[in-house]
Amino acid sequence: MIYKSYIIEQDFSPLLKNKIFLFYGENEGLKKEFKEIIKKNNPKLDILRHYQDEIIKNKNILIDEVLNDSLFEKNKIIFIEQANDKILNIIEEIIEKIDNEKIYIFSGTLDKRSKIRSYFEKSNHLGITACYPDNEISIRKIIEKRLKDYNGLSPQVMNLILQNTNLDRNKVNNEIDKIQSCFKDKKIDLSKIESILNISENEDFNRLKDEALNGNKVTINKLLADTVFEMENNVYYLNLINQRINKLYEIENLKTDKKLSIELIMPSLKPPIFWKDKPMIVSQSKKWNKNKLQKALIKTFDVEINLKSNSSIRKDLLIKNLIVDLCNVANCP
Repeated sequence: MIYKSYIIEQDFSPLLKNKIFLFYGENEGLKKEFKEIIKKNNPKLDILRHYQDEIIKNKNILIDEVLNDSLFEKNKIIFIEQANDKILNIIEEIIEKIDNEKIYIFSGTLDKRSKIRSYFEKSNHLGITACYPDNEISIRKIIEKRLKDYNGLSPQVMNLILQNTNLDRNKVNNEIDKIQSCFKDKKIDLSKIESILNISENEDFNRLKDEALNGNKVTINKLLADTVFEMENNVYYLNLINQRINKLYEIENLKTDKKLSIELIMPSLKPPIFWKDKPMIVSQSKKWNKNKLQKALIKTFDVEINLKSNSSIRKDLLIKNLIVDLCNVANCP
């Protein structure tokens, strides 16, 4: 059954009533928001995260999670990442065996010929939502909704957020989080916005992130000493890392499925890659494969859990250690 994404954003009950739900499309920020909605509305359930490739190599991973219920185990939520048509046979095999578990599948672009997309769209007991890229209108609505109680939300402030985020929902939400943290009296001061958005500091961290994913140990050792980590921006830093890893994963899938070179893939990516980032992404793509990218995403997921649940830990150290770990993974064979 097809659900429009804006309907799910307003009423998330379909996410709870369907045993298996598929999200597909290019809007990683929207998919992340749906994950947060699922987590928020199931606080007592364990959330397990698997990738399609590992399930295809050993389908018992998923079958065991569905069948191995006991009186001593809590019900589970299962996220399946980076999915496509290859997993459909396994989904068909387990669908009648699911009892109390919920499975949420996250895919990239699926065209109309996609078998898994067609299967979910025609089903009356499965849910599917397309996560299409945002446009300026939808991004403005997000900003207006989240800052509706703030004085000083002028066209200049709105445009600065838009210019600094390139219509990327993840980045928009990060910038709004910073504004809300800094203007606790709910009065936005235009003269302080540029410094709050940390445009120059963001560039410093972006360079650190890029050099780590490129495996440049000597450079990141120097940058780690020179880069200023703002404590309130640790989740934002993690999001920047995740965005790049997911982009590299998308590229790797296209290289595998369509047998295209990175140079031919780049122009087709959406949202488009900014011209100055292209050489670095090409270089990083040569360092990473699916297996290494999955390891990287597991590491970022663990860091995210610690950032949000462990109040006593030095959160900037979590990010710095993650940077070193990613650099080491990049250099693995």
